[in-house]
Amino acid sequence: MEVNVIGAGLAGSEAALQLAKRNIKVNLYEMRPLVQTGAHKTRDCAEFVCSNSLGSADIYNASGLLKHEMEMLGSFLIKIAKDCSVPAGNALAIDRKKFSQIVTEQIEQNPNITLLRKEITQIPSTPAIIASGPLTSDKFAQNIKEFTQSEYLHFFDAIAPIVEKDSINFDIAFYASRYNKGEASYINCPMNKEQYDKFYDILIHAERIEQHDFEKGAKFFESCLPIEVMASRGYETLRYGPLKPIGLVDDRTHNVNYAVVQLRQDNSAKTLYNLVGFQTNLKWGMQKELLHSIPGLENCNIIRYGVMHRNTFINSPTLLNPTLQTRKRHDLFFAGQITGTEGYSESIASGMLAGINLAKYLNNEQLIELPKESMLGGLTHYITDPVNSHFQPINSNWGILPEVELPKNERKNKKLKHELMAKRSIETLDKYLQNL
Repeated sequence: MEVNVIGAGLAGSEAALQLAKRNIKVNLYEMRPLVQTGAHKTRDCAEFVCSNSLGSADIYNASGLLKHEMEMLGSFLIKIAKDCSVPAGNALAIDRKKFSQIVTEQIEQNPNITLLRKEITQIPSTPAIIASGPLTSDKFAQNIKEFTQSEYLHFFDAIAPIVEKDSINFDIAFYASRYNKGEASYINCPMNKEQYDKFYDILIHAERIEQHDFEKGAKFFESCLPIEVMASRGYETLRYGPLKPIGLVDDRTHNVNYAVVQLRQDNSAKTLYNLVGFQTNLKWGMQKELLHSIPGLENCNIIRYGVMHRNTFINSPTLLNPTLQTRKRHDLFFAGQITGTEGYSESIASGMLAGINLAKYLNNEQLIELPKESMLGGLTHYITDPVNSHFQPINSNWGILPEVELPKNERKNKKLKHELMAKRSIETLDKYLQNL
């Protein structure tokens, strides 16, 4: 029995490993390095191109709960991510190079997987999973468009700059996690009002890279806005967003800061750090001027500049079942960001589910339709709900789960609400898996 998986990103790699585990032969197609995307830098499978963080590891956080559920379902890539983790407070962040290399090695060494470096331009007529990602090649995207008979929606995804740790001025910068929660693994660059004013003035007047004609008029995804777009919404926007100073205090000075720029560890060697929330499409010269205006980064060495690219996704509510199987063709599944699931963990999770379900389909078994009370079940039901007529990409969040009953005097207690939702999710999923 042989199937095709298109795309060796996070979703495609996870899907291929799930199928191979079930003794199904997989042809895994990856167009890189023959055809580049504009965002990827290597030929490795499962390359991280934006942040190196998979979000919170706390099960009482929506993203942390999703990762726990993925472990319950046997995700390969979450296990590898934990093996490649770097300090990031309460978050799961990875050494992205090490992670991709290990995933690539496991795929290349798996006797049930054949990794083929080739651009696919037509949907295979045999059983397949399409996990070509938000940067699907134009030729293949056109073929998918013809199959779905649906217009694509698209939005922009922006990547944050990375700087060299040794070039950071620690006479000014300091280590801390917000409210001293978890390990003090973030580097923080504090600003007073005068310094923030200077930074803000540079940012709102900075020249941006011109968009291609096909990109103009597209929508930004709200949780990954370029910093210049956030700044255009008002002077205070950044101070209540990625530059929020609350809970970040330098024990050396005890100053109350007006704004704080945070940097997150990007590799195991602790030599590279990315700027949290600094996705940007500014011209590189303007990026350099902006970063050098930040106290502590006056002489920072920029290893990678921020870039912005177009993401493409299908109108999943009209096309997919909650199993990620297409309604039009039962041996065809979609997975990853092309379905409208936004985020690294979400991409891996959907690839895992698609891989498991295609294997079940081939073995004439009942497909998994996860309970809506679970985070992954809530996510897959949300993106495949026909009622969702104004579909936009979404990541894991509490709002996609059914409500829980709280005592009358606790109805505004969000912490308790999320704890109850998380416990219900784990119990419901555990019971569902036992009954399979």
